[in-house]
This record gives sequence, structure tokens and C-alpha cells, in this order.
Amino acid sequence: MDMPSNYKPFEIVEIKFKGSRKDFFINSENIYLESGELVAVETGASGYDIGHVSLTGELVRMQLKKRNIRSEDVEKKILRKATPADVDKWKLAKEAEFETMHKARVLAKDLGLAMKLSDVDYQGDKTKATFYYTAEGRVDFRELIKRMAEKFRVRIEMRQIGMRQEASRLGGIGSCGRELCCSTWLTDFKTVSTGAARYQNLSLNTLKLAGQCGKLKCCLNYELDTYMDALKDIPQNVDRLDTERGQARLQKTDIFKKLMWFSYQDEENWIPLEAERVKEIKEMNKQGKKPEDLTELAAEITPVVPAKTFDYENVVGQDSLTRLDDKKRRGNRNKRRNRPNKPEATAQPSGDQPQNPQANKGNRNANRRRNHRNNRPKSE
Repeated sequence: MDMPSNYKPFEIVEIKFKGSRKDFFINSENIYLESGELVAVETGASGYDIGHVSLTGELVRMQLKKRNIRSEDVEKKILRKATPADVDKWKLAKEAEFETMHKARVLAKDLGLAMKLSDVDYQGDKTKATFYYTAEGRVDFRELIKRMAEKFRVRIEMRQIGMRQEASRLGGIGSCGRELCCSTWLTDFKTVSTGAARYQNLSLNTLKLAGQCGKLKCCLNYELDTYMDALKDIPQNVDRLDTERGQARLQKTDIFKKLMWFSYQDEENWIPLEAERVKEIKEMNKQGKKPEDLTELAAEITPVVPAKTFDYENVVGQDSLTRLDDKKRRGNRNKRRNRPNKPEATAQPSGDQPQNPQANKGNRNANRRRNHRNNRPKSE
């Protein structure tokens, strides 16, 4: 889309680095940038870093507002577009990260430090290495920094991160089959409690509720507000209802349909009741009254009609796995059937040897066809 002639593009650009790390830089020289380009940017200390352009234009203004950052607070600048020499140096730095992290882990293990080095990020000019680690408490890594500085000959920076930040940097695929939210779009990590699972009637199974970081999944908070609004119409602390027939216990609650299922002792049938009807029965119990039977008050449930299925043939992915083998087998059978008979031997069989009855039958049929053609009347 062509912008108006008097439009001045927003001068701040969002740059993405390794491990979903993003920062904002000023495009003071008005360099034309597109999403995905490599640029060289300033760092807080000496040297420069290399990153990809992730956002430009008015979208950056929205991101600044979302993160509560004023445009006046952005001080670092974009130096230039990355030259081939910058890209080659940057690639060499990235290739050395795996070996550097392995050696740093060996040094930390030799010193007996209770920490886990999860990632290392080299600066674009390979003059600084930032090590990210997780630990339960504070770690005295001064001796570790000395040894790493002597071994790698670069400036060392140590940053402690949490379990969720570690999963964000490393990335991965969640149980939903998509890339982790924390490594794609999620920027702020809110606390997730088991109460969120209870409100949504989820089983408290840590294997299913925990994410790759070992903490409760962030997506448990996505629909929590909707469930909280729906729970306002559901009566609370209604585990049992007293009736003349006996005491009925709550078995299940459908929050959005506003239905609650109760069952009597030693019975397998569940009786659905509407939330409003449950409130009325609860008030009757408080007054010392009891309904005769919950079956008479059961709510009518619309039966679930199964979806109509269509029978298609030769659908992709539903053919037999041996269909090609069957065709090949049939083709070989046809070849054997159409193969000409071998010429018979010139020697006549002796009287003692029995003749082939199939061959004699074939000869008789051939002679009969020949006689039929000879006796056919000729056309004038």
C-alpha cells in the first residue's frame, strides 16, 4: 500500500535476536528496511550485534504502547544493513555456541556449582558471550567467569532466568501440536495455579497440566475468565441433595449448559437437573422440606445426533496399502495366461506313453474350426 506523500514513517524498528529476544532501535538514518532483513545495531556496551527486522511502521508504535515503553526512552540505534562480512562473522559466532556451552557446563560441573547452563548467545561481532542459567537459589559464579574468560577470550555475562524463560528460549512443540506460545507470541508470564484447573473441571494430573518448562501450562488462563463468568449461575457447595427417596450426590457439572448430574447410592443412573432447580431444592432442604424424587424433576436433554458420514471410495489416504502389490500380482497372472504355448517336440510319443488329453482336445477344436471355415458358402 502506498503511503501518503506527506507521511513520515515511524522511526523506531523492532529487531529480533536469538531465543525470541526482541528490542527496539531508532532508524535515525531512515534506512529502507523490510521484515526479515539482517541489520547491525548498537549494544549497551562496545561492539555491535546482528538481528532480524521483525516489525516496522505503525505496528511498532502499538508494540511500544503494549509494553508501556515511551518512544523517548529508546536510545540505541540501527547502524547499517548487515554486510556480507558481518553475516560471515555472525554465522561463525553462532556455530561456536554449542561447543562453548558444552565446555562451560564442564567447567561448572568441576566447580560443583548448583546451576544449569541452558543457553549461550554470542554477540554479532563475537566479542561478548551471554550465558543463561537456571538455579533454585543464588550462585557464586565469580570463579566460573574467570575460567570462562581465560578459555574463550571474550567478555562474559551471566543471566539467571526462570523455567518459563528457559522454555521460551529453547522452544519446542506443545501437547496441542503447535509451537510453544512462550517462544512465539507470549511476552509476559502470569502465575498459573491449580485453581484454574479446578474451575474448568480438569483432572489434577500434573503430567497433563504441566508444560515443557515443568510448570503449569500458560494456556490454562486463556479461558479462565469465561469459566468464571459462567460459574456465577452455578450454585456452590451443593454436594448433596436430600429427598424422600434418599440422599443424592453430585457427580458432574456442565458449566456452560448449566446442568448438574446427581445419583442415588448404589445406582448407576445419573439424573440431570438444571442449575435453577438445584437452587430451589437446596432452599427446600434448608427449610426442612424434601422433594419426593429427583427423577420427576429431571431436565430434558436433547439427544446428540451423530454426524452423517459419507462413504467415499478411493479417497486419498484410505486406499489399501497393498493395492500396488495386488495390481502387480494380477499383471503377472495375466502375462502367464497370455504366454504362447511352447512348441511340441517332433518325436511322437510311443504307444506305452499316455498322450496328453488336453493337447488332443485342442487339436480337435482346431480341426473343427478349420472344417467350418472350408464348408462356409462363398459370397457372390
